[in-house]
Amino acid sequence: MPQYYVEGNHEAIIPKDIYLQVQEELVRRRVVKTSANGKKRSYSCNHCFSQIVICGECGEMFRRLHWNNRGVKSIVWRCISSLESTGLECHARTVNETVLENVVVQAINTLLGDKSTYQAQLQQNIAKVIRSAQQNTTDGIDERLQELQKELLKKANSKEAYDEIADEIFKLREQREKCTVDTAARDAQIARINDLQDYIKKQPASLTEFDEALVKRWLKQIIVWDDHFTVELKSGLKIDIEG
Repeated sequence: MPQYYVEGNHEAIIPKDIYLQVQEELVRRRVVKTSANGKKRSYSCNHCFSQIVICGECGEMFRRLHWNNRGVKSIVWRCISSLESTGLECHARTVNETVLENVVVQAINTLLGDKSTYQAQLQQNIAKVIRSAQQNTTDGIDERLQELQKELLKKANSKEAYDEIADEIFKLREQREKCTVDTAARDAQIARINDLQDYIKKQPASLTEFDEALVKRWLKQIIVWDDHFTVELKSGLKIDIEG
């Protein structure tokens, strides 16, 4: 018998905005990073720096280690390529965790020390996100779905085959769902940018100590090079820190 899909017929158990946020997070966690050798790294939330410290030489992630060097204990981060067989030759340096913490403090203070420049960059990032959103909407998909639903009804009522139409409807629904999740991701990106703008505007003084919450809130990744670090924020800003 013909089956029909009806949207908005009853109140959702989970609000749609929360559902879309969950879908976005599931996509992000599915594969956190694919290494140059093709190996996929899964999601982990053990530490605020987990899976966001990236090797500038081979592109692998850094892993947290407890070191005991001649009785002196410390916590360091090393490239996975130097710890396990990845098929990648890498000579990346070992970084003490306190160095990474200091790099984060310096990066945030760089923002606070040149507010007007970074505020302008954030405005440009918002404009880019908005332009991207305008190029990808569900309007055309919805119109096509309505046409196909009418065509499907006609064929079903006249007992004609409608498998091809049904297949196209299913594909369009999947495409619309992806567009909706992408739009939610862009809305979240704009919210993050606005959030950072507010933080820069309201923060009266430089940071004096490391705050783990700021890493989780702002940082996308830290790239480790031989002579410097590149701190990339979720808002799209990149800051180079010597060291």
